[in-house]
Amino acid sequence: MEEKKQKKNPMEKIATFIVDKRNLFFLIYVAAFIFSIFAKSWVKVDNELTDYLPETTETRQGLDIMDKNFITYGTSRIMISNITYPQAEALVDQIEAVKGVDQVEFDDSEDHFKGTNALYSITYTDEAESDVSVQALDDIKSLLSDYDVSVAGEVGNDMSVTLAQEINVIMGIVIVIIIIVLLITSQTYAEIPVLLLTFGAAIILNQGTNFIFGEISFVSNSVCSILQLGLSIDYAIIMCHRFSEERENLEPREACITALSKAIIEISSSSLTTMSGLLAMMFMHFQIGFDLGRVLIKAVIFSMIVVFTLMPGLLMLFSKWIDRTHHRKFIPEINGWGKLITKIYPLLMPIFVVAIVFGCYFSNKCPYVFSQNNIDTLNQSETQLEEKKIKKTFGDTNIMALIVPSGHYDKEKAVLEKLETYDQVDYTTGLSNIEVSMDDEDEDGGSSKKSDTYMLTDSLTPRQFAEMTDMDIEQARMIYSAYAVDNEEYGHIINNLDGYGVPLLDMFLFAYDHLDYVNLDQDQVDDLNDLHDQLTKGQDQLQSEKYTRMLISLNLPEEDQETFDFLSTIRQVAEEEYGEDAEIYLVGNSTSDYDLSSSFSQDNLMISILSALFVIIVLLFTFQSVGMPILLIIVIQGSIWINFSVPYLSGTPLFFLGYLVVSSIQMGANIDYAIVIANRYTELKKEMPIKEAIITTLNQAFPTIITSGAILATAGVLIALITTNPAIYGIGVCLGRGTIISMFLVMAILPAILILGDNILERTRFNIKYPERTHSVSGKVHVDGRVRGYISGQIDAEIHGVVDGDIDAMVDVKQIKKLDEEEDEEDDW
Repeated sequence: MEEKKQKKNPMEKIATFIVDKRNLFFLIYVAAFIFSIFAKSWVKVDNELTDYLPETTETRQGLDIMDKNFITYGTSRIMISNITYPQAEALVDQIEAVKGVDQVEFDDSEDHFKGTNALYSITYTDEAESDVSVQALDDIKSLLSDYDVSVAGEVGNDMSVTLAQEINVIMGIVIVIIIIVLLITSQTYAEIPVLLLTFGAAIILNQGTNFIFGEISFVSNSVCSILQLGLSIDYAIIMCHRFSEERENLEPREACITALSKAIIEISSSSLTTMSGLLAMMFMHFQIGFDLGRVLIKAVIFSMIVVFTLMPGLLMLFSKWIDRTHHRKFIPEINGWGKLITKIYPLLMPIFVVAIVFGCYFSNKCPYVFSQNNIDTLNQSETQLEEKKIKKTFGDTNIMALIVPSGHYDKEKAVLEKLETYDQVDYTTGLSNIEVSMDDEDEDGGSSKKSDTYMLTDSLTPRQFAEMTDMDIEQARMIYSAYAVDNEEYGHIINNLDGYGVPLLDMFLFAYDHLDYVNLDQDQVDDLNDLHDQLTKGQDQLQSEKYTRMLISLNLPEEDQETFDFLSTIRQVAEEEYGEDAEIYLVGNSTSDYDLSSSFSQDNLMISILSALFVIIVLLFTFQSVGMPILLIIVIQGSIWINFSVPYLSGTPLFFLGYLVVSSIQMGANIDYAIVIANRYTELKKEMPIKEAIITTLNQAFPTIITSGAILATAGVLIALITTNPAIYGIGVCLGRGTIISMFLVMAILPAILILGDNILERTRFNIKYPERTHSVSGKVHVDGRVRGYISGQIDAEIHGVVDGDIDAMVDVKQIKKLDEEEDEEDDW
């Protein structure tokens, strides 16, 4: 009699196809790797956090207007220490002579010279990121190479390059740590190359496909690969362990098929909680959450796909070495820890309750900051150290840009004059308070300044303009007449041309464009060309067709309640002149910090609620219990509160982004550790007393939790130790500390909660009913479902396997199929 064939379920069919077509998948992945390596260079990275502010914020709208309407030239603050004033003054002309330098501000005031320190404020001829400005700074550094020089400013300070170098170092160390952890926790040495190839493939594919988003943030670009390792390493480990278990009784092919068919459902379920936390992050008003969430969700999906489609082939490829390289178990038994927990659990609960109450209270008092300048990273770059040195000697700068409708010089002048009366304002700069004067040569050939100076927006008559530009009065009248005609103001030509006043800036630019009306000698032309260049640059920075920009230097800290209050005062002054309905925008680091703090208060509550809600929904279906999800959420939420109470207790400011990102990751990823404990406990308590089930659960779950947790915590700690970027630093600190706290609570507090809450868990359990039908069938039958009826005798049980006999029963059908010699296809009812 021929051996009867057992029919395969859909997961087994999929697994069989993947394993048998592994060479095809290898080929696909080789092509995908090559594509991803090239596509990685297509990814655009945005280095500005302010670009992710909501479109409704004043900062975001103001920045968009400035980008479209004004040119912002690059600037640097260069300090030379241990120098005398005459020496410092002699260097001004040399610095100004450097190609790409527009002007150098330096005088004997305390703003530029203190003790033996000289500070030069340098403006370049191009924007901060241009090659011209960067080369000019390099030339200045070369010129001043014999001095003790410190530089601050955006020019030459490419954060993305520095961050990329740091992340490469972190990734290299993380890989070494992973290898060490896997050597200790793996069952065979040959598993390690399989795992590393799987991780590498997932990371490369995710990086190479980020271009589909058009542009991603520097946060996503830097930490995503490291977080991908920490969040998804469980998937590959689960697959490896499944394969090892099945390999004890099956040949490599069958073991791989069976392992994959079981792992697909297990890994997919595990990933849902992780993606739930990341999904909550995407609902943040601050769009950095949306950006990081989508990149990480894609990373998790790619990690699953690689584990499902590439890893089986790698296991088959390395199966002989896997069989030959088994080693003894390095992870110790922790039965002693389990016995200790079962003895002291009544004491652990009140301690935990007190901890989470105080954690909740203190975490709400966490000293969040919204300016990266207020965070000192453990590792400081040379640029950061130089900036701190300059700030310590000459203080910091806090420049605000006030944007108002263009074409109202009188209103602009009134605003600037009123703002300068406030003690909080150092100085203001606008077209209406920029002085213009021309130099005349005296009898000795030197230069003597004219006694009359004008502001750019002052209205000048033809005679005043002629004196200003050293032009003949008749020539000036001719130009004024042309200007009146061009602006259809014919009455001035007829009635009183000599009394016709036109703003200096407007008249000069018009005159320059109509030099054919007058005859000027070469010296006059040269003077006019120089002045035109200056005025054009000033106009590019401060005036467009629709808007005017004024600069306000505050002597207030960048992020402070007094500063935020004074921002309202500035707006009020502008509204008094331009009207409440006018388009008025105030832009600067202080307004950015204010907008970030405003959106944070909303995002904080939203993420807390949504991440918990999404995870609870997943857990409800996973455990078919109301009580279990609530108990697990309490443990992880407790770890989040405790994590973010540390900054308050230590008096250390925390960059807000660290909380928003890590709280989502803790809720979505660290809860997997709690699920591992809960799943094993639920299964084991059916076979043994509750306390014994807890002891065995902790012993069995420890290798999985310590492997995943150690890697994620190590990644966070390394980020904190190595990066010099304040935003990334905050994520690293909170991630490392939060993962360690979560592991401890899961291994100590959760078991105590499960013991005390066992009755609650049983009473809140519910079953998802499958369609129920009566089945009458004889022969060899594969059953997967709850059976109530007769199978060669009465039975009421969960059956997962093959029954050879007569069935006449009510079945909550998951699957029932008849197996016989004549049929190879499934008979599903």
